[in-house]
Amino acid sequence: MSSESFRPLHGIRVLDLSRALAGPLCASLLSDLGAAVIKVEPLDGDPARAWGPFDGDESLYFASANHGKRALALDFRDPAAGEILRSLIGTSDVLIESFRPGVMGAMGLDAAALRAANPHLVVASVSGFGSDGPLRNSAGLDQIAQAMSGLMSVTGPSAGAFYRVGVPIVDFMTGLVSVIGVLAAILARKDEGVRVETSLLETALYSLVFQAQKGLSTGENPEPQGNMHPSIQPYGAYRAADGEIVLAASSQRHWRWLCEVIGAEELMGRPEFASPAARVENRERLTAELEKRLETATVRQWVDRLTSAGLPAGPVLGVADALAQEQVAALKLVNEVATADATRSRPLLAAPLRFDGKRPRIAAYPPRLGDSSREILIELGWSDAKVDALIERGAVKGCS
Repeated sequence: MSSESFRPLHGIRVLDLSRALAGPLCASLLSDLGAAVIKVEPLDGDPARAWGPFDGDESLYFASANHGKRALALDFRDPAAGEILRSLIGTSDVLIESFRPGVMGAMGLDAAALRAANPHLVVASVSGFGSDGPLRNSAGLDQIAQAMSGLMSVTGPSAGAFYRVGVPIVDFMTGLVSVIGVLAAILARKDEGVRVETSLLETALYSLVFQAQKGLSTGENPEPQGNMHPSIQPYGAYRAADGEIVLAASSQRHWRWLCEVIGAEELMGRPEFASPAARVENRERLTAELEKRLETATVRQWVDRLTSAGLPAGPVLGVADALAQEQVAALKLVNEVATADATRSRPLLAAPLRFDGKRPRIAAYPPRLGDSSREILIELGWSDAKVDALIERGAVKGCS
């Protein structure tokens, strides 16, 4: 089976009305699995098009979550917009939206209107706080969700010093959760469509796993532990001669192996390090003992020694360095994707999935604003003359 032939969502049509990251990422992953995706944007584009980093005038933020799509730019206030959207909904299997609750209704696209346009439609809704509760109408962004879920409170060097995660991790996870919901809804639908909802707050809370369970079961607020694992020791970042190494000894067997590799067998006999719970309780003393040995060799030397002994360990890399690893190349995780006119190309991260050893290839370069407006409208039955009229009056924007 080739990566090009494994497209399980071939024939599924997705209408992407979402903005920013979570919804667009969901749509791009569905494209990777074979769905045909149309992204509909306002005339000034998805706000993410204006967010850095940039390569020339192209937003790399936008590019990271919008490959594999065709784009239609539309004035949502124009009288023709409703007709165009209803036509697209009628020919789609999935609609993805990230408006605040009530906005779809104000656009004339409430649940009843969607059912009338397409009774088999799967609707995936992404919001900040969900469609119920006192915050249902509040705007929600990734870092707000990080803050209000407790994620920031367990991220940082120590109690009272809270950090955001270095990427919009809640947006990313919410996009993945939305993909799961859409796929389940496609499998489940029979004579009628399904509405799938998730929110940044729900996803962020779910991601806290054992920290959330601690809060639920004990009523206590966990505290940040810096670069150390809160429940397993040794497990974290430690100083070596020329930098930091991340290593883990998550079992008694691994603890014994670690002591042997670094020449610290005497630590195994000390009662304060004898059990997993004791090592967690005495983490600072343990860290000092380990770093005393680790500082005698380089990160590379220790990684080689530890991994040869069967212990998990690795260096702390910058993002560009991580992408340049031989392992990443071996996994064929990066696709070089050309524009439709083949005038330029860009490396893009493909889906982190392989099927029978093959990774689905990215279907298309991230679209320019309105790059397929005319093509999409003609497919819906609009004549060239009518499309010209829409563009002339500013109802639709075509790609120049």
